[in-house]
Amino acid sequence: MRGKGHRSGGRDEWGAPLAVRPPDAGAAVLRILDEVLDPELPIGLVELGLIRSVDVRGARVRVDLTFTATACPCMEFIRDDITERLGREPWVEDVELIEVWDPPWTADQITLAGREKLRQLGVTA
Repeated sequence: MRGKGHRSGGRDEWGAPLAVRPPDAGAAVLRILDEVLDPELPIGLVELGLIRSVDVRGARVRVDLTFTATACPCMEFIRDDITERLGREPWVEDVELIEVWDPPWTADQITLAGREKLRQLGVTA
């Protein structure tokens, strides 16, 4: 399903919501969040190293995230996309976003898969 209409411009494609809460909800949230692309680069937030941790308790999902810079112009788009994407899941009732600045983000936090995607785009990390 295309993620049309959300404020990141619809460049990303979001999978269909899961019908029921998966047994490993934390791992599912990470997979779901990797569908959410950085608004400036077609790479998932998990691969980019922006998602620090997730905690799922009942129907509440807490996401600790960071940004590439404190003045990142895409912060609000990213927050909105995370909340919108997780909100599509019928087993998620509440999303809490916690911004974490320590340690600061560095390119070292990009996953190997993310680095490969960036290389294919002509971007080095």
